[in-house]
Amino acid sequence: MTARVEFFFDLSSPWTCLAFHNLPGALERTGATAMYRPILVGGVFNAVNPAVYAAREQADNRRLQHSWKVLKDWAQLAGVPMNFPSQWHPAKSIAAMRLCCALEDDQAALIAFARAAFASYFGAQENLDDPDVLERVATEAGLDGAAIRTAAATDPVKARLRANTEEVIARGGYGSPTIFVDGVDMYFGNDQLPLVETALKR
Repeated sequence: MTARVEFFFDLSSPWTCLAFHNLPGALERTGATAMYRPILVGGVFNAVNPAVYAAREQADNRRLQHSWKVLKDWAQLAGVPMNFPSQWHPAKSIAAMRLCCALEDDQAALIAFARAAFASYFGAQENLDDPDVLERVATEAGLDGAAIRTAAATDPVKARLRANTEEVIARGGYGSPTIFVDGVDMYFGNDQLPLVETALKR
């Protein structure tokens, strides 16, 4: 059976962390299934949403400043530790997302690694761009961290991350998480998960 939900994600996004933790509830309530698709959100921003970078450079950006407060409100509501931002923000996520791509064909392993990596970055404030940290996180999640790290450095995995990123851009995505229901119905961000759930009930 084809998954009704596609969840394109990058581990460096705090809103993605929240959506990752909140999506399973919507899936359980609707009986839907999901396919998790790793992307490089920086590649998306560079291609179609460079305003994100401009907003970060504005020290007095009220919307951005208020978003940190709202983020922590959402985290409290979801019961997700959100020790953010940290010294590593904004994080380079290419190493982490290559590890995710190495696991994409094993969705259970991908979900286990992503959950542990989110906790590492947004909870323990560890460096998402450190391969040693990523390997340890994978190993502590019950996976073969060394083998995944080796696989992540191969050309096919690198190409897969590029292809996933290009795909979400081609389909209209502009950030992480980008969520599709039934292939064509697109939603963005943790805030739109109620709309995702409503779409799944149709």
